[in-house]
Amino acid sequence: MLRFLNQCSRGRGAWLLLAFTAFVLEMVALYFQHVMMLKPCVMCIYERCALFGVMGAGIVGAIAPKTPLRFAALLIWLYSAVEGLRLSYEHTMIQLHPNPFVTCDFAARFPSWLPLNQWFPGIFVASGDCAEKQWSFLTLGMPQWLIVVFGVFLLIALLVLLAQFFKPKRRDLFTR
Repeated sequence: MLRFLNQCSRGRGAWLLLAFTAFVLEMVALYFQHVMMLKPCVMCIYERCALFGVMGAGIVGAIAPKTPLRFAALLIWLYSAVEGLRLSYEHTMIQLHPNPFVTCDFAARFPSWLPLNQWFPGIFVASGDCAEKQWSFLTLGMPQWLIVVFGVFLLIALLVLLAQFFKPKRRDLFTR
């Protein structure tokens, strides 16, 4: 399996699948926000940024998958998945154990050189409360589902990283 993952990481298809998966999740988030009228909180915006990081990793990996750029994409993927998992866990704890002393900010804080909330307000402006449970599916709230999503992203990223130490199988037409 690790040899197969190594082989996949050297092709564009797997990286584009990663980017597409994150893109679909972003579109679902925007559907929830603009069609279902759910208000994203600051933690939701930060989790959204982590998903954009995973999508960016897929795009970087698809640019030149057979070069060392693949390792940069893998590092972006790992970092984004870890941060997304951390943020989702923190958000879940805020919802499961509401406390007036543990709350999230009123507005997302982006660096001055990257004011995403000013450039793309329809995507990065927070207007909800982190402790409010606005949506659930199969008894799990949105941040709990994001723990699952980022956990899967992290597990696959770790397997792909481990697979980099195994040479891919060489498939010839006449050898088995």
